[in-house]
Amino acid sequence: MIKPNIMILATGGTIAGSIDSNIKTTGYTAGVVGIDVLINAVPEIKNLANIKGEQIANIDSADMSDEIWLTLTQKINTLLSSKEVDGIVITHGTDTMEETAFFLHLTIKSDKPVVLTGAMRPSTAMSADGPKNLYNAVALASSPLAKGKGVMVAMNDKIQSARFVSKTHALNVETFKSLNAGDMGYILDGIIYFNYIPNYPHTQKSIFDANNLKSLPKVDILYSYANDGSDIAAQALFNGNTKGIVVAGTGAGSIHKNQKDTLKQLMKKGLIVVQSSRVGTGIVLASEADSKLGFIGAKDLNPQKARVLLMLALTKSNNPTEIAKIFQQY
Repeated sequence: MIKPNIMILATGGTIAGSIDSNIKTTGYTAGVVGIDVLINAVPEIKNLANIKGEQIANIDSADMSDEIWLTLTQKINTLLSSKEVDGIVITHGTDTMEETAFFLHLTIKSDKPVVLTGAMRPSTAMSADGPKNLYNAVALASSPLAKGKGVMVAMNDKIQSARFVSKTHALNVETFKSLNAGDMGYILDGIIYFNYIPNYPHTQKSIFDANNLKSLPKVDILYSYANDGSDIAAQALFNGNTKGIVVAGTGAGSIHKNQKDTLKQLMKKGLIVVQSSRVGTGIVLASEADSKLGFIGAKDLNPQKARVLLMLALTKSNNPTEIAKIFQQY
């Protein structure tokens, strides 16, 4: 049987982390182990596919940047346009993995598999989860069943869609979950099983194209909370040239009146405001009155994912009505 050709793109993270103890799973330095070391640590992946690797970055994913996102999506689009590449695996830190996955889900222009994976424990830990996760990610990217399903995350034997996945625990290996949708599938001894396919536009059916972008619109997140007696944050973000704000609102997207009054005034000056929720599950819809003012509901996207979609939406339009339609669709 002819093996597929899989390219592994490394960006750092815990999977490439190290500390001078095989007991410790905290306090390590992320992004210090190179791609060749990661590949050689799991020789079994070469039974699944012909493997090549490239180091795109080697960072703690808390430091992920727009520049790396654009480099990744442009690199992946180029690679997947070749008949010599059948799928992509990206090793990535878990802190911002869901954001990178969603950005790629919306900007990659291929139906070939793209899979992100990482680790919750450093490579030096006796219980390191990185090797199995990498094996599973390569198995998924190598599977014909993975074609056309958008960008996926393979962690802890589970398959999650980039559209729904979130990190839900600070330390546990059972951290990545799709709270509003359930697991997309699972991987057992290298065999792929799918439960569902994502039902929102992605990859080739997405309207977003980042191939020629050199930067992304500035979008920030504003957190709403009890006794939020100041409007300084919203005004400061606007003064810092942000083009859009996602509010991590209370409950179903509620915004403290002090912040909301300020946002209403800033929206008259061109600021785009999306209402999300700090809760983590459920749907946020702007009320009829708020919609008339220009507020946009994030539906089931958490604040960090709503930010990704708003950044990309702003590459298409500055009109809140048009952006609201994009949020309804994606």
